[in-house]
Amino acid sequence: MTLTRDYVATDTAQRDYTRTRRTHWDAVAAASRGGAKGWSAAYHARLTEVYRSLVPRGQRVLEIGCGEGDLLAALEPSFGLGVDFSSGMIGNAKSRQPGLSFIQADAHQLDLIGQTFDVIVLSDLVNDVWDVEVVFDQLKRLTRPDSRLIVNFYSRLWEAPLDLTRQMGLARPLLEQNWLTVQDVENLLRLADFEPTRQWDEMLLPLRLGGLEHLANRYLARVWPLDLADLTHFVVARPAPRPVANSPALDEPLVSVIVPARNESGNIEAIFERTPEMGRGTELLFVEGHSSDGTYEAIERAIAQHPERRTQLLRQTGKGKGDAVRLGFAQARGDVLMILDADLTVAPEDLPRFLNALRSGKGEFINGVRLVYPMQKQAMRFLNLLGNKFFSLAFSWLLGQSIKDTLCGTKVLRTSDYARIAAQRAYFGDFDPFGDFDLLFGAARLNLKIVDLPIRYRERTYGTTNIQRWRHGWLLLQMVAFAARRIKFV
Repeated sequence: MTLTRDYVATDTAQRDYTRTRRTHWDAVAAASRGGAKGWSAAYHARLTEVYRSLVPRGQRVLEIGCGEGDLLAALEPSFGLGVDFSSGMIGNAKSRQPGLSFIQADAHQLDLIGQTFDVIVLSDLVNDVWDVEVVFDQLKRLTRPDSRLIVNFYSRLWEAPLDLTRQMGLARPLLEQNWLTVQDVENLLRLADFEPTRQWDEMLLPLRLGGLEHLANRYLARVWPLDLADLTHFVVARPAPRPVANSPALDEPLVSVIVPARNESGNIEAIFERTPEMGRGTELLFVEGHSSDGTYEAIERAIAQHPERRTQLLRQTGKGKGDAVRLGFAQARGDVLMILDADLTVAPEDLPRFLNALRSGKGEFINGVRLVYPMQKQAMRFLNLLGNKFFSLAFSWLLGQSIKDTLCGTKVLRTSDYARIAAQRAYFGDFDPFGDFDLLFGAARLNLKIVDLPIRYRERTYGTTNIQRWRHGWLLLQMVAFAARRIKFV
């Protein structure tokens, strides 16, 4: 069946269902002017905290089932549009939130032709609609490839407790609900051509109990097995990738390969010889960082010997790989940004695979992984290997996506997505000397689809590593704690 915006309910049962619910929510709106109270107030306050951590301010945000518009207003959108089928709720929303836009419409029959949104929010809506797939399908036309759909809905385990709270008058009354599992919602998203990217649970204690709710909801709700009792499921999805044509030149990006280089003079010629031309052209952008072995001069000689290559050479004024990467990204001319470590432990010949994964839409942030295939014997010391495995588990848990290797130097993303990460950097601060976590945290903050790409990790053929195992390991632990506060325990 093809679903269109002209979809009309012809089923008598559906018309009755819709009419009953509209009457119900109009009555709730008439009784609740001034916002949620009691149990609902605590619940919605916590939801607002979670959504504010997911949606950076200044986005174009659409909320379906917006109620009185309080959540939409809390997200501080550059343009916010709320949709609800209750005329009473829309009337309340317009009076409470004069800076936002609101329309009365059925989520099954949206007519917003020509508009697209950065974020679409469905908070506690799928529990209440007639046909969830139809609603999801209506939203496809309102998205771009970088748009995100955020859905939260009640856990089935809370069906009886929620009924009890309403019978006691502690929460708004509800009609019969769709008690959907996470698997149900993810399947319905796929049927409507959305791809789920993250899933987690929230809210262990939806009551105000003298501050105890903050401990329960921010920390204990993340800990197994307590997380099994959380009240609401969250799912983030993106539009399913569309096939990319291989022939039109318009689809071929200019690629910038950023090469941070410190004491790597013996590898420079090999970088020129082995880095393939990709897309409609490849720029090699070297950022030299205070070398003592003549690396800057080696790059200058190689540039002169290879006039056929697009190149830039920058001299780093700050310190650390992270600073070098940010400088290179800021000066890059390409549509796609790649990082290639100058030690060549990741083969330049593998870079086209990263580009293919990005262009095909399989991922929006392609993360190299050294921990799948066997390594050459001297490629990584045993304790470093254990540390990398620990941090991969820690960050997968923190970010809600599989991150098998956090410290592989090769990472690839579009310049437009990096610009969004850089614009949100203040949320985390300039704290990462490596550059890997700045990018990973930023990608997770924007709900980008992170895809691991396994590569063969090689031994160095020149020089020694710049990593200091114990000092940098301690710094990584501090970053895990920092990320936990800013991403997981919000």
